[in-house]
Amino acid sequence: MREFLTSLRFPDWQPPALPPRIKSGLKFAAVGVALTTYICGMAGFGAFALAARDLPDPKRLWENQRPVSVQIVDRQGRDILVRGATVAPRVKVDQLPFHIPLVMLAVEDRRYFSHIGVDPEALSRAVVANLKAGRYVQGGSTLTQQLSKNVFLSPDKTLRRKAQEMMMALWLERSFTKEEILELYLSKVYFGSGAWGLEAASKRYFDKPAAKLNLPETAMLAGLLKAPSAYNPVNNPDKAAARTKVVLDILRDQNIIDAKMYETSLRYPIRIHRPQSDNSAQYFVDWIWSDIERVLGGPPGQDVVVQTTLDMTAQSYAQRAVSKHLDKDRRADQAALVSLDGTGAVIAMIGGASYSENQFNRAVNAERQPGSAFKPFVYLTAMEAGMSPWDMQVDAPITIKSRIDSWSPRNFKKEYAGNILLEDAFAKSINTVAVSIAEDVGRERVVATAERFGLGPLKPLRSVSLGAQTTTPLHLTRAYLPFSNWGKMAEPYGIISISTAEGSPLYDAATPELTPVMDLTHLAQMNRLMMHTVESGTGGRARIPERDIGGKTGTTNDFRDAWFVGYHPDLVTGVWVGNDENAPMKRVTGGTIPTEIFHDYMEGTLQFWPKSELMVATEPNRVTQQRSRKDRSLDTLLQTIENTLP
Repeated sequence: MREFLTSLRFPDWQPPALPPRIKSGLKFAAVGVALTTYICGMAGFGAFALAARDLPDPKRLWENQRPVSVQIVDRQGRDILVRGATVAPRVKVDQLPFHIPLVMLAVEDRRYFSHIGVDPEALSRAVVANLKAGRYVQGGSTLTQQLSKNVFLSPDKTLRRKAQEMMMALWLERSFTKEEILELYLSKVYFGSGAWGLEAASKRYFDKPAAKLNLPETAMLAGLLKAPSAYNPVNNPDKAAARTKVVLDILRDQNIIDAKMYETSLRYPIRIHRPQSDNSAQYFVDWIWSDIERVLGGPPGQDVVVQTTLDMTAQSYAQRAVSKHLDKDRRADQAALVSLDGTGAVIAMIGGASYSENQFNRAVNAERQPGSAFKPFVYLTAMEAGMSPWDMQVDAPITIKSRIDSWSPRNFKKEYAGNILLEDAFAKSINTVAVSIAEDVGRERVVATAERFGLGPLKPLRSVSLGAQTTTPLHLTRAYLPFSNWGKMAEPYGIISISTAEGSPLYDAATPELTPVMDLTHLAQMNRLMMHTVESGTGGRARIPERDIGGKTGTTNDFRDAWFVGYHPDLVTGVWVGNDENAPMKRVTGGTIPTEIFHDYMEGTLQFWPKSELMVATEPNRVTQQRSRKDRSLDTLLQTIENTLP
């Protein structure tokens, strides 16, 4: 073929002569293109020089830097705990099992041995994917670029920082072998929970050296690299497990493992190392850790002090109350407690019976049915529809029919009271009345009310009024917050400020945004209902002398969940008791262990809280401050005498 092409001869051909005007125009255009190219080149060179001007010294790569210290203090500056990053010895690739570098490269940079530090193909693929999605869904950074960013550069997402990252990656590729860069990466990359490097991560999560990591454990660590806080197996075991499966899917799809090894790895029970400390405040610190990294733009790169909303005195009362009242003989093995002030600040948080035994934070992550603790939102909907605490309702059997079947809810005591005041039906947690109200005002309106208070999304099912749809203790406690702070909604938060160890401010929380979600008339009516529940109903064990306390109990089918959410002005506390495996307890209701935990915690904490009164409706169509209990008892006596007169 080559001989054939070279043997070809074409007739001589000359282009036609151009007119002088066009000739001149072309010369001008050529000069313009050359000038533009020169200017762009100089601009590019200038930008390159500007970006490179303050590049860090690459000699820092193998410096043994002291671990970063993160000091967590409470709202009054008292120590909660100190978390220091763990820096382990340098990783040697030739001393690791062969599957570790294979897994890491398959997940982070499959073309690692083909590029020069920057991968145009990966960048192009990422740009196309992001344009198609209309948002950031894929990155094009190589492993070398990630090393540059993690070791040398700030987490700022700017073009200048990206240019520096690329330049540093190119320099690394020229100065080190591929094996050395991989060792640097595995020795320096952040795996979450204060663990920098593969050795530190292996010790932190599995209590073993990296050389003894098996395939499933390696897959879990590789999965962490995408988002160390989100996929942390200590705080988010379900997300960590799902991410590990994604990594195993990648390994199978790339033919690194076969189908049998894939199935075996999926079934392998990964055991996470438990911390030795049983400080219950660690649940709270785990909860705010992702926020610390978010506001700092990444894991702390220097010693910092984080002032939090936690009150260690309140936290100690919470821990003692939970430890005292959990009863294994009644199969009540786990509990959660969340306490918020009127701005949404978390004052105390208990995520389980023992942090050292199980780091799963039930206060934040446990999705459970609230049962009758959901009823305030049914009754508030009724108040907003024109009902009042003094309206009469009928407690009688009720059947709700659908096109498929019929449903007949029953009361806890399986008996019926007939005509009953609405406030008494609430205090005694009568199911038939709650269901009747929801049917009268409309389930959609009940759902809308609950979602206005931060619950949901919910479905307007027949059982919605009985709290059959799940929520977390944190979300349910937040939903009660407006009852304690004059009808305003707020987002829970845990960080007040972050500063350097020397005191230079790095972050200050904005003033909490309080959003009105109910008017004072309905607030006063609901406070009457919930104070009546504590004084004369199912929440009697939550009473605290000389303090206004309102709240509602909740118990789900077969005693699987028991709740009490209660409040004093500007302090709301939710308590859940149950079992992780959703097993029934021995007749533990919301009016037993949860109210006892609430009582002990609130009684201790309120010693340091100002005395104030809840706004309570005392007469129809009138809102006043609550009168004394003696006055209300006298009203009841007079009403009784009046009713007996002919």
